[in-house]
Amino acid sequence: MTTAGGIGHTLPFLIADFRLATTLAVIVVAIELGVISYIRHRYMDTPFLQAAFQVIVGGILVFLTGT
Repeated sequence: MTTAGGIGHTLPFLIADFRLATTLAVIVVAIELGVISYIRHRYMDTPFLQAAFQVIVGGILVFLTGT
């Protein structure tokens, strides 16, 4: 799943238009974070809002680390 996620938000950068590629990558990452939140809710018995908060904060920390 790590490979699928990595490919999912890097493939848009094969598009020549940087803004379009970045927009598509952001959309893909948002969908990935939503899916991870749902999986945590469904299979780990975490309340959905708590799972979403944890995943979003984790995503923000990863983003800030990369900048």
